[in-house]
Amino acid sequence: MRRRAIVVALGIAAALLTGCASPTPTPAVSAAATPARPLTDLETLSDPRAYEGASTAVLPHAAIDPVDESPTQTLPTTVLSHDLQGASEVTVSDTSRVVAMDLSGSLAATVWGLGFGGSLVGRDVSTTFPGVEDLPVVTTGGHTVSSEAVIALRPTLVITDGSIGPRDVVEQLRDVGIPVVFVANEPSFAGAQQLARDVAAVFGAQASGEALAERIGAEVERVRADIAAVAPAAEGDRLRMVFLYLRGTAGVYYLFGEESGADEIIRALGGVDVAGELGWDGMRPLTDEAMVAANPDLILVMTGGLDSVGGVDGLLTAKPAIAITAAGAHRRFVDMEDGQILSFGPRSAEVLEALARAVYAPAAS
Repeated sequence: MRRRAIVVALGIAAALLTGCASPTPTPAVSAAATPARPLTDLETLSDPRAYEGASTAVLPHAAIDPVDESPTQTLPTTVLSHDLQGASEVTVSDTSRVVAMDLSGSLAATVWGLGFGGSLVGRDVSTTFPGVEDLPVVTTGGHTVSSEAVIALRPTLVITDGSIGPRDVVEQLRDVGIPVVFVANEPSFAGAQQLARDVAAVFGAQASGEALAERIGAEVERVRADIAAVAPAAEGDRLRMVFLYLRGTAGVYYLFGEESGADEIIRALGGVDVAGELGWDGMRPLTDEAMVAANPDLILVMTGGLDSVGGVDGLLTAKPAIAITAAGAHRRFVDMEDGQILSFGPRSAEVLEALARAVYAPAAS
């Protein structure tokens, strides 16, 4: 229920800000052109809490590598769809034209990671990885689904998680004969693994789903181990972090708490999840009192969100309470592309590693 509240609030915020989220994909950067040294080989900060200045987390290459170029399918297949009124069975017999859409772009990324990228015929505004540049966008006003746009693409399958809608409109796509499958999508690393299995089941390709899930898990564990080697070991030396969702032109300022996905990222970064420490659930409007009580050492934000408030200077001017926190005093903000920072999926480990570089080795980020 908490996650659903987050989804609804984010959808409202996005609708208020139709011009802020750009549907233009991030251009691919060759991994060979920007070789990434392991985090443990970089010159990391001896005292992360004393560092001053903002940094940006950047993926060394934004492309998603499929776990299988030619996945084996067994169709038709029948799967459970988590509809609004309860679980129902949906039979999938054709996956040649697929629309996979959700708030964070994780579903399309998972489809691509499984090796079914060629079946995608449309995308949501958050799906911005290389290879989807020419796909029509089926969401409007932020993250509202245009049923007409979806129907015009003649999809043989729609996969979603209920995070964009209106949900009843998405369910009504079945009225014109389109199979629609709602999958669970937990914003966590374990959730990314389960999503790989669940989406693969919709495609009748369970083996590919298990392979992708195992790859995600192994890569995340490797990055966690690298972070543990460079992050402060003592509890009192660890960075106290919060995640702020910012949409300045719409006057939207939220603190993300437990079960938002931000808590998972912060703990994996070796930081102290201040929201969890204070017992904050879901997301809450930012107040001066809440920010002063949190007093974070570092604040995570989306790049587009930070831009929408005029950068660090604009944010500190608009919200003086942030300026008096340790993060504000040290201008310690880490931003990352909107469609990446909370996108749990095939790139989970890469996103986590990019954030870790920005936190612990900002000169190399």
